[in-house]
Amino acid sequence: MSDSSDHANPYAVDRLIAEARRLAAEYRRATGTPLPGISSEIAENDAARLLGLELVKDPQQAHDALGRGRREGLRYQIKSRTIFDESKSGHRIGQLKVDKEWDAVLLVLMDEDYEPFEIHEADRETLLEAVAESASSRRSKRGALSVAKFKAIGRLVWTREEGEIDDEIWDNQGGD
Repeated sequence: MSDSSDHANPYAVDRLIAEARRLAAEYRRATGTPLPGISSEIAENDAARLLGLELVKDPQQAHDALGRGRREGLRYQIKSRTIFDESKSGHRIGQLKVDKEWDAVLLVLMDEDYEPFEIHEADRETLLEAVAESASSRRSKRGALSVAKFKAIGRLVWTREEGEIDDEIWDNQGGD
């Protein structure tokens, strides 16, 4: 039996996410296809836990999380991509809600066990420019970008090896 206090228990949610991760990986190994919808739930929880975000579970909102600390007040869409075969190119992320209010997007990249290995962040203005450029391509749906494009225009904010990466250390423009 469950009561409303279970909903707010982060340890219960963490256990459930761990179990969902395990089941999703087993399902894919057994069937050869991913379990629909599971990667986005796992990614949202991972991004919130790893980057100190507050999840927003309101379908009326275009953002999935609110920033805290140094990300205070930022509204994030959270996208995920599970990379089963790194040798294959053309991985795409889900469609962005370009007509809604949000400040930035986090892309959580996960391995075949649905464990995060990188999180990338890109701001709204940069993403909207990239979406407009890709809209000229007939292959591209409005608001959809490739993982490679997102990584090129965004910045790496977390890795499995290093944890959270400070903005001061990371420099995409580094020419030295």
